[in-house]
Amino acid sequence: MGRMTASTGRRVLLAAPRGYCAGVDRAVIAVEKALEQYGAPVYVRHEIVHNKYVVQTLEKKGAIFVERTEEVPPGNIVMFSAHGVAPVVHEEAQRGRLATIDATCPLVTKVHKEAVRFANDDYDILLIGHEGHEEVIGTSGEAPDHIQLVDGPGDVAKVEVRDPSKVVWLSQTTLSVDETMETVDALKEKFPQLISPPSDDICYATQNRQLAVKQMGAEADLVVVVGSRNSSNSKRLVEVAKLAGARAAYLVDFADEIDEAWLEGVTTVGVTSGASVPEVLVEQVLEWLSQRGFEDVEIVKAAEESITFSLPKELRRDLREEAAALVAERGGAGAGA
Repeated sequence: MGRMTASTGRRVLLAAPRGYCAGVDRAVIAVEKALEQYGAPVYVRHEIVHNKYVVQTLEKKGAIFVERTEEVPPGNIVMFSAHGVAPVVHEEAQRGRLATIDATCPLVTKVHKEAVRFANDDYDILLIGHEGHEEVIGTSGEAPDHIQLVDGPGDVAKVEVRDPSKVVWLSQTTLSVDETMETVDALKEKFPQLISPPSDDICYATQNRQLAVKQMGAEADLVVVVGSRNSSNSKRLVEVAKLAGARAAYLVDFADEIDEAWLEGVTTVGVTSGASVPEVLVEQVLEWLSQRGFEDVEIVKAAEESITFSLPKELRRDLREEAAALVAERGGAGAGA
């Protein structure tokens, strides 16, 4: 565990790595680049990432977030979020005469491709994940006739498959490693021939952030996780902190959501942030704590991260012109830029 020199009195343990992962960074930059290149509005189907501050910031720059593809007027640009979408959404965009930018995280795309491959080989696919999460909806849509959702160990009893010798599990990338493996173990008890995917579906960023929290959780009286309530990986960090031994752990979007009562009897505060959280929000939390006597910050370093992803290829084309051409070819008035 990498540390700066220990100090006495009140202190903060700051997790590293924390905040933006490569997939989130790519998606947010993609929206900003699209707005620079093509001008507003650029529509985004669902929140580009699950963070309130990021969404609000991009809205101020001209992004318009919608829940359904049909909400985007013909002749416009729509971007798909980092969580990925089902093939039917691409078809909706085509029918709606929309130019598209796919900002799906490459690690989520990997899971989509695995789902298609196993479905083509006629496997039953058990997708470990949380019902209703955008990533789960997108992955399930790749092979709806072959995929069934398993939302934790409690779901295992009701799982039925056609052939126990042709069963594979995949998972939502933002789950906790421990949570996923608990479900996998239960599935293997029921289906001893269950096949694991060729590579780990839990993304490197999820694993690394959880590892840092595990390392600091046993020493922290309180852990503050910066992240939004619809962020699966941020919520998992709260759970991991408690399991690691923290007396208390809370999820906050902004520093002013911290309750001063949480600090009663506390000498060590752990701070981290989910994979969709910009560092400015963590800095505000550190400043808030500093004003209350928690000035000494020690780094808890669990891993190095150097991975980056290239921007979506669509940003190299003139999408406004493509969108206008779609309207012209298929009829109907565009909404303009």
